[in-house]
Amino acid sequence: MRSLLYFLGLLLLLWPPMAQTAPLNDDVLGLIVFKADIVDPFSKLASWNEDEDDPCAWTGVKCSPRSNRVTQLSLAGFSLSGRIGRGLLQLAALQTLDLSHNNFSGSLHPGLLQIASLRAFDLSDNNLSGMIADEFFDQCRSLRSLSLANNALSGEIPRSIGSCSTLAALNLSSNRLSGSLPKGLWSLFALRTLDLSDNALVGEIPKGASRLYNLRSIRLRGNRLTGRLPDDLGDFPLLRHLDFSANLLTGDLPESIRKLSLCRHLSLGSNLFAGEVPSWIGAMKNLEFLDLSSNRFSGRIPESIRACRSLKDLDLSGNSLTGNLPPWIFELGLRRFSASGNKLSGFIPGGDAAAGGRTLSYVDLSGNGFSGGVPPALGNLPSLRFLNLSRNSFSGSIPPALLGLETMEVLDIGMNKINGSIPVEIGKAVSLNVLSLEKNSLAGEIPAQIGNCSSLKSLILSQNNLTGSVPWTIANLTDLEIVDLSFNNLSGNLPKQLSNLAHLTSFNVSHNLFSGDLPAGNFFDTISPSSVSNNPDLCGSAVNRSCRTVLPKPIVLNPNSSTPSPNATLSSGDIRHKKIILSISALIAIGAATAIALGVITITILNMRVVQAASPGSRLAAAPALSDGYYSDSPTGDVASNKLVMFSGGDTVFTVGAHAVLNKDCELGRGGFGTVYKTNLQDGRPVVIKKLTVSSLVKSQADFERDVKKLGKLRHPNLVAMEGYYWTRSLQLLIYEYVSGGNLCKHLHECSNSSPFTWRERFHIILGIARSLDYLHRQNIIHYNLKASNILVDGSGEVKVGDYGLAKLLPMLDRYVLSSKIQSALGYMAPEFACQTVKITEKCDVYGFGVLALEIITGRRPVEYMEDDVVVLSDAVRIALEAGIVDELVDGRLGGKFPMEEVVPVVKLGLVCTSQVPSNRPSMSEVVHVLEMITCPQEHPDEELT
Repeated sequence: MRSLLYFLGLLLLLWPPMAQTAPLNDDVLGLIVFKADIVDPFSKLASWNEDEDDPCAWTGVKCSPRSNRVTQLSLAGFSLSGRIGRGLLQLAALQTLDLSHNNFSGSLHPGLLQIASLRAFDLSDNNLSGMIADEFFDQCRSLRSLSLANNALSGEIPRSIGSCSTLAALNLSSNRLSGSLPKGLWSLFALRTLDLSDNALVGEIPKGASRLYNLRSIRLRGNRLTGRLPDDLGDFPLLRHLDFSANLLTGDLPESIRKLSLCRHLSLGSNLFAGEVPSWIGAMKNLEFLDLSSNRFSGRIPESIRACRSLKDLDLSGNSLTGNLPPWIFELGLRRFSASGNKLSGFIPGGDAAAGGRTLSYVDLSGNGFSGGVPPALGNLPSLRFLNLSRNSFSGSIPPALLGLETMEVLDIGMNKINGSIPVEIGKAVSLNVLSLEKNSLAGEIPAQIGNCSSLKSLILSQNNLTGSVPWTIANLTDLEIVDLSFNNLSGNLPKQLSNLAHLTSFNVSHNLFSGDLPAGNFFDTISPSSVSNNPDLCGSAVNRSCRTVLPKPIVLNPNSSTPSPNATLSSGDIRHKKIILSISALIAIGAATAIALGVITITILNMRVVQAASPGSRLAAAPALSDGYYSDSPTGDVASNKLVMFSGGDTVFTVGAHAVLNKDCELGRGGFGTVYKTNLQDGRPVVIKKLTVSSLVKSQADFERDVKKLGKLRHPNLVAMEGYYWTRSLQLLIYEYVSGGNLCKHLHECSNSSPFTWRERFHIILGIARSLDYLHRQNIIHYNLKASNILVDGSGEVKVGDYGLAKLLPMLDRYVLSSKIQSALGYMAPEFACQTVKITEKCDVYGFGVLALEIITGRRPVEYMEDDVVVLSDAVRIALEAGIVDELVDGRLGGKFPMEEVVPVVKLGLVCTSQVPSNRPSMSEVVHVLEMITCPQEHPDEELT
């Protein structure tokens, strides 16, 4: 029956669309033909039954009550995939078609807009690719809304777009569209919203805006548009939102913009605009958001901005502005204000001026030339959550009221000339996540009250003149991840309680006067020697200096004395009476010897059992593969739930048996989640086994298997494939393909050869990493654990990303557990991990990718500890880019053999990816798109990889 209906449907589709009076079953046939072309993994369309004559009760379908014809098909977010075929052309009365947020692929069918009644068309957030056919828009005269956003469409925007005369909303953002803006756009008089952002459009923005008198919103962000803004840009009388940021636009701003009296959002950041910030901006009374960041504006902050009484967000960062900070900045009622990375100087307004900013929650004035004291009035801002005054010339002491703000989450006053001590009021900052006071002249002791900062995640006090010991109260900060106390004059023993800080990922106390042994356990068992170096009296394995063993003085007990003396000795009478007199040390020795003997016996028995289990006749070593791919052990004890699953089926037996995961000789390395071993299957194929050592955190068996099987379905040429898993209640193994070429960290930082990779190979690695992350994000999987040691290179030079998705195997812990268990590599972790109120998204992976890209280009580690400084790679690259000396940072082992026209764009992309603000980072699909456009391999068919 199904095949017959499908055949009849295809026959019907060979004829032109039927009139409005066509039989009802035309809609049924059209929908069934459409369903036959797609994959419905969750059976969302189970109600679509070809035996019914009326589809109006089907899921996602709505009909007209008069004609009983289908007028609306809404299948958004149904996880459907496949290609969109011709079946929908039979829905002659269709007015709304919404297939957004699915996984449809292939190219756009050119006839989809031929349905005369169609008003709203949405295919956004799919995997559509290819070019938009020239004739696609030929039949769109009734269309009101069109969205093809977040796909992979390429080529130019067809000129026929001008035929859509009734179009009110057009969204083609986040694709791979190229070419210039078609002139036909400016003839769409009904257009209200236009979004072409995040593509690769080039050329200038043409004139003709005056004809789009209905336009409310225009977004062209993230393209390659050049030239000056058109003089008639202000002729959009109803415009409320204008975003031209992240392009290559130049010149000054046309004064006609002042006529946009209704405009609330004006974003022109990350371009090449120059000149002074125009004073006429004050005429835009309704502005709520103004972004002029990362341009070449100079001069002073214009006084006229204070007339924008509705302004909430003002970003002037990354320019060359000079002069003082106007006092009225704090009187505007702003929520967010950033002027970082300019040349501003003088004092920060204090007193009533600063106290007027009661709505301010975010202030960034870093990287300027401000001097004088930090105004105490800043501590009176009731909403302040983020304050960055770093990299200035502030002096004096820290205002106690500032450290005592209960709302403060991030406070950075590093790299100034601050002196005095750390106020004890720090104990009131109960919401503080990040405290950075490095590179100042602070003296005195670290106050014990810091132990009250229960939310603290990052504590940076390095390169000051602090003295005294580390207060034991720091051990109360159970969420602490990063501690840097290096380059001070701190002394005494490190509190033993520090070993209880389960989330620590970095603890640097180098270049101090600490003594005694290090805390034992957890993080401190694997602490880097560089983190504790240059402490002459510190001992322990990390500093390769043994600690003196202080044995107790033997105390001889006289059994005849009721009040034994510490100095009592054995008398001849005691000997004659054969009294048993033992020193405390002897008792301890006897007890220890007994314990050791019992331990040896226990270990011997266990080893005998392990050898027996690993013998050729043992069950795991010799059991045959079952037909369903599962291996079940005996039904007694813990092994009742034993299960070995190989996703590819076939031979599921290890040639060396169970002891492969117990044999030290097979060990490849250890990580935050467990130990990694290499072994072979019986067919000779090598595999890698990760033995999880976080069994207490692993989900239930059902949840564990569900998530592992999801990871096992992932297949991408740049991902390490998961081959299977092994489960018991007390042991979990993950089985991966074996990649023979070693990891990227080894190649970049440990290879002895002069040039581990050519430029073309490095670019190929960067692109491969980007493609794998884009693939993971499309599967709704965040990697969380990006670092060079998790990037493998196979024998053919192809990059393979590993250790992905392990967070899925744990219960829903907070991000700080994840950051300590997974994001263990300092330098790759996105800054939002330190802020509890910020959502962790795929943009964390984008940050880690940006760090990796810069690491691959420069051959340098993300964070380097020098003799008297700590160098963060992204900061060093950013400074080099601004100074025009990027070539000096490229890995010297390349010998100058690299094209600057490719290096510079990749460096810029890496820096954009490491933006402190997640929303400023691109998506990985955008990253892939940019990388693919930076170089075209077909242009270098015979070029040697240099």
